[in-house]
Amino acid sequence: MPAIVGGSAETAVRVGQLTRVYGTGPQAVTALAGVDVEFHRGTFTAVMGPSGSGKSTLLQTAAGLDRPTSGQVWIGDQELSRLSETKLTKLRRSRIGFVFQAFNLIGALTVEENIHLPLRLSGARPDPDWLGQVIDRVGLTDRLHHRPAELSGGQQQRVAIARALAMRPEVIFCDEPTGALDTQTAAEVLALLRSVVDETRQTVIMVTHDPVAASYADRVMVLADGRIVQDLPQPGAERIAEQLALLGRRQLVAQGS
Repeated sequence: MPAIVGGSAETAVRVGQLTRVYGTGPQAVTALAGVDVEFHRGTFTAVMGPSGSGKSTLLQTAAGLDRPTSGQVWIGDQELSRLSETKLTKLRRSRIGFVFQAFNLIGALTVEENIHLPLRLSGARPDPDWLGQVIDRVGLTDRLHHRPAELSGGQQQRVAIARALAMRPEVIFCDEPTGALDTQTAAEVLALLRSVVDETRQTVIMVTHDPVAASYADRVMVLADGRIVQDLPQPGAERIAEQLALLGRRQLVAQGS
């Protein structure tokens, strides 16, 4: 296959013939099997699929957190496989934000210090106006001097999102960002992610198992066995749930045959 060139100016992330295999020989597990997909700037995509479908692997390889076995990943016009680990780390710090389900906050740091951490690591000069907007948007102005242990789960997730936004990244990757949250807090976090897309044209790519969470996205992409099996405009929570249930039944039938 010829080398993939960068996508259009409106392409935030592109992967081509992306494969990720863990292990070797008979024990090898193929998590991604030649995935081709583009994510455009200023869009919100929900990535769904059953356990083991490859959705988290897709997120991590597209974000440069894991190296693919083969294939290419582009962030804008930059192809990641050509980068050294040092350059890849710098790119992640400046152009990519990542929100983990487990928050990954530093317990010894305050909320403010956790939010500023990417700036400190990259040596970038803080933009007080932008940071003020981010902190106000996540609703933590009165919690800046608290430590993570003093916050609720929802507040900790908001800190994680603010940290991801601090560098004004082109793309924000979210791995089950509402998985550990109650319904109301999850809705607030999803509304915040939606606003980032609508107001600042950043790109959000979110792995989720929740049809309601996926309904906040513009587009829903479903993986199964390391391949994209559905890719459609956001069809609503009810239809998403129906499609996932149908996929689950098909897999059960296939396993039983």
